[in-house]
Amino acid sequence: MGRVLGIDYGERRIGVAVSDPTALLAQPLPTLARRRGKRPPFSTLEALLREYDIEHIVIGLPLLPSGEESDWTREVRTFGENLARRSDTPVSYIDERFTSQAAERAVRALGLPRHERERKERVDAAAAVLILQAFLDARRRVDAARIVEEEE
Repeated sequence: MGRVLGIDYGERRIGVAVSDPTALLAQPLPTLARRRGKRPPFSTLEALLREYDIEHIVIGLPLLPSGEESDWTREVRTFGENLARRSDTPVSYIDERFTSQAAERAVRALGLPRHERERKERVDAAAAVLILQAFLDARRRVDAARIVEEEE
């Protein structure tokens, strides 16, 4: 599989990350601004898909702590379905519970000045990286298990 795009879809910003060509490592891209009540920036996302030759998209799914879906979860799924249809690119979802807290910790650990650490765009980009990296790692584990199973 080629490159994968990771998305942390939010009400005001969309964190975006891209894998390397071997789909092993995630790296952040600039966070996209989103205006409340307005359509998501599909054309910008479609341009990124073309620019990086993306073969798959993974979107963080904001489940409730109980694991159930909410109205926001359904909105994220609708966004993903629309992006998949518009771009003709397959979309997967991955549980993003606790990703924002982990992203905030990761940004704080960078040792940046406080005004830089508190920029929400950094946290959104870090969340997208964590979402994408979790997907890439899980896929590698599944592929490795499949290889072992075939060898037996």
